[in-house]
Amino acid sequence: MFLTRPDHYPLEHMIDVAAGRTRADLVLRNASVVNVFTGDITEGDVAIHDGFIAGIGSYAGKEVIDVKAKYVAPSFIDGHVHIESSMVMPMEYARAVVPHGTGAVIADPHEIANVLGMEGIMYVSKSMRGGPLEVYIMLPSCVPATELETNAVSLDFLDIQPLMTESYVLGLAEAMNYQGVVYKDPEILEKIRVSLALGKRIDGHAPLVSGTDLMAYVAARISSDHECTTLDEARSKLAAGLHIHIREGSTARNLTALASLIQPQTAMSCSFVTDDRNTLDLITKGHIDSMIRNAVAMGVDPVLAIKVATLSTARHYGLQYVGAVASGYNADIVVLDSLQHIGVEMVFKQGVLVAKDGKMTDTFGIQEQPRLRRSVNIHWLEPEDFQVKARGSRINVIGMIPGQIITKRLIEEAKVTDGLVVPDIDRDIVKVSIIERHNASKPRAIGFVKGVGIKEGAMVSSIAHDSHNIVAVATNDHDLIEAAIQIVRMQGGIAVVRDGTVTESLPLPIAGLMSDQSIENVSDNLVRLKEAAHALGSILEEPFMSMAFLSLPVIPELKITDLGLVDVKRFRIIDLFDITEL
Repeated sequence: MFLTRPDHYPLEHMIDVAAGRTRADLVLRNASVVNVFTGDITEGDVAIHDGFIAGIGSYAGKEVIDVKAKYVAPSFIDGHVHIESSMVMPMEYARAVVPHGTGAVIADPHEIANVLGMEGIMYVSKSMRGGPLEVYIMLPSCVPATELETNAVSLDFLDIQPLMTESYVLGLAEAMNYQGVVYKDPEILEKIRVSLALGKRIDGHAPLVSGTDLMAYVAARISSDHECTTLDEARSKLAAGLHIHIREGSTARNLTALASLIQPQTAMSCSFVTDDRNTLDLITKGHIDSMIRNAVAMGVDPVLAIKVATLSTARHYGLQYVGAVASGYNADIVVLDSLQHIGVEMVFKQGVLVAKDGKMTDTFGIQEQPRLRRSVNIHWLEPEDFQVKARGSRINVIGMIPGQIITKRLIEEAKVTDGLVVPDIDRDIVKVSIIERHNASKPRAIGFVKGVGIKEGAMVSSIAHDSHNIVAVATNDHDLIEAAIQIVRMQGGIAVVRDGTVTESLPLPIAGLMSDQSIENVSDNLVRLKEAAHALGSILEEPFMSMAFLSLPVIPELKITDLGLVDVKRFRIIDLFDITEL
């Protein structure tokens, strides 16, 4: 129904409509228009013709909608998101975010690429064409993210280069291997070189990087970062020339810390991003609209917040005639009830009403059902695989931080029973395991984590950033093994196990990352899963997404992959009992 990338522009007709010589297709009468260029509110009619905005003033239209006392703004843009993290198919994702006013996303299909390679990238990009949500692609830069884990595929620059010339591809996604950039790894540098030669953007990923390392990273012409967790970090990266992606996902929540960064002089260097937000949060909390609303509640000027969510992001990625309500721009528009509440009443895509009062107005596009190969294959599990023989009295423990995906490296006294290191429930130290699931190979690792809160049972998922092996957190080995077996039964998903019984589960048969069910079904299932996790004693608001980031070896300080514990500062595998250099 929609042109995915409108390359037609009815020049003569647009001039006639703008001049008032020809009636517009649609007029939004009596609008209070949010002007993201000047920061003002402009009163007038918004004339829309053939999918574009003709002008603002006094116009006649074939169709007229009176929006008196309402605010008209450009539809919102998510500057960095992994659609797969919603756990639903791409078109279902659109159903979740479009009614919240999102008109476009800058998507990095990094997660599914780690499982299915180019097949996964093409699935995400093709599934959304012709739909109500504009999807631009940043091609994954690091598949795998590092050499410190086992994943399903490896993509080099020759794999992704053919797609770089596509109009919907805006550049190279987050350069997660920042060590590789700083120390000139030839493979990542070749991807950067090709992207720059084609005039494409390069997104960054540089948690806590500072000083000369930050200078070296920016010298590679990386243009943005979404890993700032403190205002000082964001300001230093902004001063270095990076565009700051202010993130508010389901687990990593940085808006409160960074909201005051948004000032008139800095707004064009900031964007709002969700990165990883699951379907339950999308339905109950919203999308970019929730970030604008919360930013306003924190004291950010409403028009400035809308500018960050629209024009700033569009200009950063070189999107022309996107991100503003102005003559010649795409007619991707939202109608808001107020500038304080940011309640989205209507959403227009290319001048077509696609959502009203929180619901889609029609079925747009066809959800492509992928033909995918089996993606969960694990080596036979033996109880002794998960036993840890004591080789010292103190161990490395991953320390979780509420509301963050960064962790602490802790040194804790080991609880030893019959010569084995075991979970210490009283001190909230439980076992964490990563099991390779792509090739049915032997690699698996055992560690310990503090801050999960469970007092019995196990939680398990095939979502484990970024290689997406199986991650399990458990108080005992019996439930841990049963939980891993459940993932194989479902061919991917999330489960909670107690006393050897699966109490709740959510199958994710699409690459072990996404469901083939509706957003409503997945959301309901996630509610039950969270209740089951909290019944085990979990103190985490988002237990499964928090668990998924325990295996991400490019986020400080201590993580775990199927190859072992990763000291991210030293960027190497360390032994559970290696307590040096703390």
